[in-house]
Amino acid sequence: MLVKTGNPFLQIKHDVTEMGVFGLGKIIVQALLVGSATGAVVGLFRHLNDAITLWLVGAVGQRGLADHLMVLAVFGGLLLLAVISVLLLRTEPLISGSGIPQVELMVKGKLRMNWLRVLLCKFAGALAALTGGLSVGREGPCIMMGASLGVGVGTLWKDSTAANNPRYLVGGSAAGLAAAFGAPLAGMCFAFEEMKTPLRAPMVITCAITAFAAIYVMQGIFGFGLVFPFGVHSMLPWREWWLVPVAGVVMGGLGVLYNTVLIRMTLWADKTRLLPLHLRVVIPFMCAGLFLYFYPTVLAGFGIGALDLARLSIPLTALLLLLGVKMLFSCASFATGVAGGLLMPILFMGGMAGACLASTMLLFDLVAPDRAATILILCMAGLFGSSVRAPLTGAFLMLEMTDCYHNMVFVILAAYIAAFVADKLGNEPVYDSLRRRCVIQGGIRMPRRKPRRPQGPQGGAGGAMAKRAFSQPGT
Repeated sequence: MLVKTGNPFLQIKHDVTEMGVFGLGKIIVQALLVGSATGAVVGLFRHLNDAITLWLVGAVGQRGLADHLMVLAVFGGLLLLAVISVLLLRTEPLISGSGIPQVELMVKGKLRMNWLRVLLCKFAGALAALTGGLSVGREGPCIMMGASLGVGVGTLWKDSTAANNPRYLVGGSAAGLAAAFGAPLAGMCFAFEEMKTPLRAPMVITCAITAFAAIYVMQGIFGFGLVFPFGVHSMLPWREWWLVPVAGVVMGGLGVLYNTVLIRMTLWADKTRLLPLHLRVVIPFMCAGLFLYFYPTVLAGFGIGALDLARLSIPLTALLLLLGVKMLFSCASFATGVAGGLLMPILFMGGMAGACLASTMLLFDLVAPDRAATILILCMAGLFGSSVRAPLTGAFLMLEMTDCYHNMVFVILAAYIAAFVADKLGNEPVYDSLRRRCVIQGGIRMPRRKPRRPQGPQGGAGGAMAKRAFSQPGT
């Protein structure tokens, strides 16, 4: 029974009262299990990825690239990783792409998964794609692995509804994103803003516990630090507030461009008969090998990192070229269907765009050099908000990944402005487009939804938008 009130906090209080002590205790125990398992698995995934990348960079630096044996090892290894990726995709097609659209369809009851097979194949497939140098992210696979672990906990709990129960799927997804980025608050925002989960007490309790339990277990075992330790210690002064709308508008336009290129390239790869699956996967792996020899800057581990971007260590023309190549390579990598996400490449492209914007402003003496890191953070949150259309999630991601809470208001405003610009330009959120692609491939009917306006946690989760999303036929 629902409380007839528009106040979500009264609804949560009513839900807690109705659950009783036993129901609340069961939810807490299940959430702790889901969060702890997700933290351990995602922590292992991140540890292996970092260790493999460090070993590869060291091996290439020690042996050099001119050795004929090294050339054979590089391209032979990339071909082997491509073959592994193809075999995993044929074994479990659900692991294709980021996994977020698939999880959203599972929450709506449109898809089901074999949780253990998805977990193992997604883990291995994402690790193969990242090891091969493809420009894909770890967060989508981590979210899907968290959702699969949630279903696994529900299945072992003998819950017959586990396969499509939002408490397991969404709770595991929140834990997966929290562990992937070290951002529990962003994981909670993602559950209610992007996945449009109704703001009910069981879900709030579940997502909060799973997200923080995942972080606690992961940090206790592996001890990861900040993802982007920019060290921004000063608050943006009043006279420089104009940077916020500038960053928001520019990132709004760039997000529309990125979404358009990504979706068109992905749909073309789906429809063309010129590229069968095995060839479609092999091509970007071979391109990564060519980049290693001719343009290593674009590859993770071999190129410049976020801290280098904040220091503006390369000139503006080189930054523009890097941004263009990174965007095309990211879209091409994702279009192959390998197990890999979008969010980390989006954040890096936002950082590159922020470095371009900061360099341009420095040419005209509009900002001080020490303001570059702040501009990067605004642009990274803005591009996330523009592409995904989840500005609150993007803002909290950047706040938690950089520890720049003193600029919270500006980061949130930049993300919302970017999302508003993208919405006004008529561009559909990237995961809405990818979810439609999934249902078309699976033969599921789902009508086209209009681009949703950026909403806060109430509007995105418990407000009218969420009610419309769950009342539409076929969704």
